Amino acid sequence: MDEIVKQAMAKWPNVPACHGWLGLDARGNWYLRDAEVQTTGPFPTSRGDRIEHEKLRDFIGRNYLEDDDGRWFFQNGPQRVFVDLENTPWVWRLRFESGELHIHTHTGLSQRIAALQSALTDEEGRLYLVLPAGVGVVHPQDMVDAAAGIEAGLISSPEEVMFSDLPLRFGFVRLVLAV
Repeated sequence: MDEIVKQAMAKWPNVPACHGWLGLDARGNWYLRDAEVQTTGPFPTSRGDRIEHEKLRDFIGRNYLEDDDGRWFFQNGPQRVFVDLENTPWVWRLRFESGELHIHTHTGLSQRIAALQSALTDEEGRLYLVLPAGVGVVHPQDMVDAAAGIEAGLISSPEEVMFSDLPLRFGFVRLVLAV
């Protein structure tokens, strides 16, 4: 978490949380959902505007966290902005080269393939990897690299799982409703 965010939290400890304003799609894109967009339906049916500003995406990524109830949020200064997830809290980007599989999150955090706990596939054919950071869907553009990782024995044969079962099994919340 950024130091400036910690300072803001200390200065203003009781800022109400924000719900419905930020979404994360299955490709690792962040979406800003203003009040008008929210009236047209929940995320991801109603997405809003994709955040294109690189420094803002990086800021969100550095301050992207999980609470004790499995709800993911972006700590925006003193305000906790809960994130609605299209799929999982993490989107894995893979690159297979020279016999090695490199994995990083949609926020840019590197993950060690040696720490891979399991691989899963759902009824739609999406591939998930479970790493110490948690469960994440593999970016669709990286499936060739994932297949190379499976063929090289770096990723185990995927276990079948239902998409709807992932939140309960891995302890995360897809849509965070205001309390």
